[in-house]
Amino acid sequence: MTTTLSDATVLIVDDEQSLADLYAYWIDEFAEAHTAYDGTEALEELGDDIDVMLLDRRMPGLSGDEVVDAVEERGLDVRVVMVTAVDPGFDIVDMGIDDYLIKPVDQPELVDTVERMVVRSSYDDQLQEKFQLVEKKVTLEAAKTPHELEESEEYAELTRRLDAIERELDSAVEEFDDADFTVAFRELPDGGPVDSTES
Repeated sequence: MTTTLSDATVLIVDDEQSLADLYAYWIDEFAEAHTAYDGTEALEELGDDIDVMLLDRRMPGLSGDEVVDAVEERGLDVRVVMVTAVDPGFDIVDMGIDDYLIKPVDQPELVDTVERMVVRSSYDDQLQEKFQLVEKKVTLEAAKTPHELEESEEYAELTRRLDAIERELDSAVEEFDDADFTVAFRELPDGGPVDSTES
């Protein structure tokens, strides 16, 4: 399991080749980057060696949405980030994606997102789902009016799912004893929390 950016492999998928190549150039400074210029090529490239996929949504042939469906059908353990000019709709609630970026994006935003995805790969399934839902909630709240959010059953369901997961996680934390916390923090990718008293 890859937990550091320098060890990660990122697949960039965009039918605009110059843009895919630019993203790869940005990412390649920090991680290994591969490109695919359509959905079919993306599925050929995808395998257990890919940690993060940056995926355009609107492409000729296989769309980004169809690529996401194929990833889920294959059961691939890859973090999927939509990078697209398509404004998000409430349909993203049920999509198997981890984040949704609106073009244009710059290098710091792209690299930061990839790094967050790599770290998140070490989390258990429930915690990963929580972060997926949080990212979708933030994306929709930035794109939709309060009235649209209030009227959306998809948004209401997202909120219910997020609340349920947070309650389950809180319950699990309450059941931890001191020994559990010691083991959990020791297994964190960064070695656990830093003692604030250290100089």
